[in-house]
Amino acid sequence: MPWLSALKDTARAGLTIERAAPEPLLAVRSTAGVAIVMALMLTFGSPALAVSSAFGAFAAGLVSFQRSWRPRPVLALGVAVGLAASTFLGYLAAYSHVLFLVLLAVWTLLAGMAWAVGPVSGLVATQTVAVMLITVTLPTSVAGAAEHAGLIAVGGLVQALLIVVFPIRPWGRQRDALADALAAEADYARRLRHDPVAHFDPQPLMEARSAAALTPRQARNRPRQLGGPRGLAERLRPVLAALADPVVGAPPEGPERDRVRDLLGAAATVLDAVARSVRRGGPVRLPPEALDVLRVPESGPMLTGAARRSAYRLIALLGDAVEGSDEPVRQTRRATDTPPADRRPEPYRHLLRPTVPRLIPLAVRAVRREARWSSPIGRHAVRLSAVACVGYVLGTALPWGHGYWAPMASVMIMRPDFAQTYSRGVARFVGTVVGVLAGAAITALLHPDPYVCAALAVICVGLLYLFTGTGYIVASACIGGYVVFLLGVVGEGWSQTVQARVALTLLGGLLAMAAYALFPVWETRRLRDRLAEWLRANGEYTLAVLTAHADPAGRSPRHVREALLDARAARREWEDTAERAQKEPVRHRGLSRSAERAAESALATMGRVTMLMEAHLPEPDAPPSPGAAAFATTLRELLPDAVEALRERRPLDWTPLRLRAAAWAAAEGDTGVTVRGAELLTDALDELAAALSPGPGGRNRAARRAG
Repeated sequence: MPWLSALKDTARAGLTIERAAPEPLLAVRSTAGVAIVMALMLTFGSPALAVSSAFGAFAAGLVSFQRSWRPRPVLALGVAVGLAASTFLGYLAAYSHVLFLVLLAVWTLLAGMAWAVGPVSGLVATQTVAVMLITVTLPTSVAGAAEHAGLIAVGGLVQALLIVVFPIRPWGRQRDALADALAAEADYARRLRHDPVAHFDPQPLMEARSAAALTPRQARNRPRQLGGPRGLAERLRPVLAALADPVVGAPPEGPERDRVRDLLGAAATVLDAVARSVRRGGPVRLPPEALDVLRVPESGPMLTGAARRSAYRLIALLGDAVEGSDEPVRQTRRATDTPPADRRPEPYRHLLRPTVPRLIPLAVRAVRREARWSSPIGRHAVRLSAVACVGYVLGTALPWGHGYWAPMASVMIMRPDFAQTYSRGVARFVGTVVGVLAGAAITALLHPDPYVCAALAVICVGLLYLFTGTGYIVASACIGGYVVFLLGVVGEGWSQTVQARVALTLLGGLLAMAAYALFPVWETRRLRDRLAEWLRANGEYTLAVLTAHADPAGRSPRHVREALLDARAARREWEDTAERAQKEPVRHRGLSRSAERAAESALATMGRVTMLMEAHLPEPDAPPSPGAAAFATTLRELLPDAVEALRERRPLDWTPLRLRAAAWAAAEGDTGVTVRGAELLTDALDELAAALSPGPGGRNRAARRAG
């Protein structure tokens, strides 16, 4: 994509205001925390202390809206500790510009590396840099520095106490994540009625799994409804796909296909009902029509073969999902034939989330992994540190005052990828102009005293919390007005504030954008590596499933499950990288857009075929499959070289695998699920080889297949 087009796209993204469901009660509670702290400091302290203490409550309230599964009081306290530490160290070094510059360089470098732990950690670290830049402008002694740091910590403590005393919808985010996963399964079942090979986005299931990771204390208090449906949702997806697939399931047309469509529709209705129950914390209410469909007709089962086994498993899993949500469905089970080889699913134990003390060594290891020159996180940290120092020097040298606004704008804008950095840069400048001008106009018309300014600042904070998620331009406008009113508390004139704020925000944004242009880390260059990792993870998943077919007595459900999770993670990494690369002003390097789409389609088909084979895993007492063992051996031998060939732009050759699949079909016939799956698998791998072939003919042929 040319630079001009990339800049247009990122600017449009930055100026877009998204639709987001507001959370008014959460906004009121977090705003109350800021108001309480400012009111106390204005009453018993000074305006300067009120301004300083407000930062702790503001940042702690803001981070509680982020997408994190940790308890909100823990997040608020973590922010308070980080802000207090950065404030105190900044005060100690503030007497010397050189010493403070060194501290700023080291602190921003560590803040940039915090993105290796996760986005919430990166946001918290960014907030600590911003507060360090702001609060050191207030002259004080070492004792005063400790006092300011303590007040900032008190702001976070107040937010944590409000969260504990006034809990709003406990476990709400976990309920929403699980309900979204069940609703996604319901939507998938409906789409399978009309498109038997419909695509399924595993992201809701991945979110539900992340939400299910609990600390030991959370596990003791978790609601019953959040314990079982996630595991059942994971098991339902391959069963739905196997039932609908025209190759291994029912025929494309005829009475069996009509029965499959009815079962899929009833499954969608049941899953929607379970999702509503989980989201609201109430009982499951099932319509009688869905229960009628899930009964076996009086004339006997209408499905045969693999489709019949899939139908039995689907009915049993739906019954377990409803029972796990506090609504018995014994009448449904009595009305169905008991599946001869079906058993109640193995219960899923809760995933263990490390406590804060145990998280520290994990965070250190994550940072150490990214501390290399080729890492996007590592380069982001270096870029962030350099820009913050340059912005601080330039802002201090300029005559407007408030020189910290330039580096603060850069720090808040910069992200590890190109698109977010540039879109946030545009949004930050435009939003700041709107917010500062609106705040200045109100100040010029009303001439508010410090108490009114504090009230207006709290209103801006409330609007920010209320419209969190609508876009960075809205947040920047609210922050712009908040800064104007906050400075009005300490008697700053609005005319100087407008000029300095706009100019220094523009300077900080330009520095951030220039830094990424001069020192980029393009995701485009990593496309082949991500594709190779997806191929490797898909291959390991396929091998785990084939091994279970080859040796049913020694199969390991946990091994299959872990391989599936690795394949999902690799696919998500690929999709994220491809999405970011599409917005970069870089020509493709060995992987065109058409080849990228075709390769993605081939690997997605490979994963789907493996999922169909997983849906029909044999029982432990089933006879082993020599054909599956031989096919798995051949794939295991070819996979490492294929992964390296993809990285090194060498052609892929799956001929031995195709010959092995043909021999398997000749020996056992091509009617079995695994045999047909092996044939579909080799077709998908051949499409991958065609998509990545050097000549345009191969890529065009693969693109036509993908389309």
